Amino acid sequence: MKTVKGPGIFLAQFIGGEAPFNTLEGLAGWASGLGYKGVQIPTNDPALFDLEQAAHSQAYCDDIAGMLQTHGLAITELSTHLQGQLLAVHPAYDALFDGFAAAAVRGDRAARQQWAHDQLLLAAKASQRLGLSAHATFSGALAWPYMYPWPQRPAGLVEEAFTELARRWLPVLNAFDEAGVDVCYELHPGEDLHDGTSFERFLQEVGGHDRATILYDPSHFVLQQLDYLAFIDIYHSRIRAFHVKDAEFRSSGRQGVYGGFANWVERAGRFRSLGDGQVDFRAIFSSMAQYDFSGWAVLEWECALKHPEQGAAEGAVFIKDHIIQVAEHAFDDFVRSGTSQEQNRALLGLTNT
Repeated sequence: MKTVKGPGIFLAQFIGGEAPFNTLEGLAGWASGLGYKGVQIPTNDPALFDLEQAAHSQAYCDDIAGMLQTHGLAITELSTHLQGQLLAVHPAYDALFDGFAAAAVRGDRAARQQWAHDQLLLAAKASQRLGLSAHATFSGALAWPYMYPWPQRPAGLVEEAFTELARRWLPVLNAFDEAGVDVCYELHPGEDLHDGTSFERFLQEVGGHDRATILYDPSHFVLQQLDYLAFIDIYHSRIRAFHVKDAEFRSSGRQGVYGGFANWVERAGRFRSLGDGQVDFRAIFSSMAQYDFSGWAVLEWECALKHPEQGAAEGAVFIKDHIIQVAEHAFDDFVRSGTSQEQNRALLGLTNT
């Protein structure tokens, strides 16, 4: 059995314009001071982390890793959530997602998609140079506007969407395979991969690709009213990354999972800081230990109510207290008796057969 590594923290939600939140080293010192042992690094801002340089320069990667090490930190994973999103964008979301791309490709769907593809290939190489085994991303979405089956979907529409999604991702998955790195899709509403069924559909389209894996985040399952513990039982062999994020769902006579276009504070389902929501993390960490998850437990902080710095400070302690140091032997080994095949056969009444 393996012990989960942590606590780690996803830096994306904490980047800001003032020190210590405006540089990677500043964020590293801040995170380390709170008790974090790892950082998940977003790769969309070259001022924080230069993805292209990391892909091409081992010296740059060594410098980044060395700087983090001076703060007692390791890199848990790199993240291309924004770039992965742009590999597949339905036209309805063009304007909203265009800002995620480099300025030179905005307004040009084909150029933006190619840019996203190239970014993902860079991320594979950078992850390899950094000695990482997993990578965090989004799948993007072509079918999401048709998620609810009204108006009636034309026959073959969803199948065509997933065939195309797989066509775009297969070269990327192959590049990550060459780099020895798993692609961990965060299953997230707004993405075509948002639950177990949609992940299975994609997995079939990519031929069960070994590098197509899951970033497990129970908060998104609470908001969908999906059994997040049973999910681990079903998909544990594909779970290679872990966001520790809390959420709550409180339906009413006025709204349910769709939220009635309410803002985050007023939605029936909303994200919360660790310990403030409804997720049973003791059961989750037990399942992770049971199934030998050896990756990082990484805080992703998103809360409709609490200040991020308070959430980050509380999160480090919360994760540390929930990590299970797995046993090295069975609890009843102290009464174990010696065994042999001869003794076992005798105990079964098979001595004379």
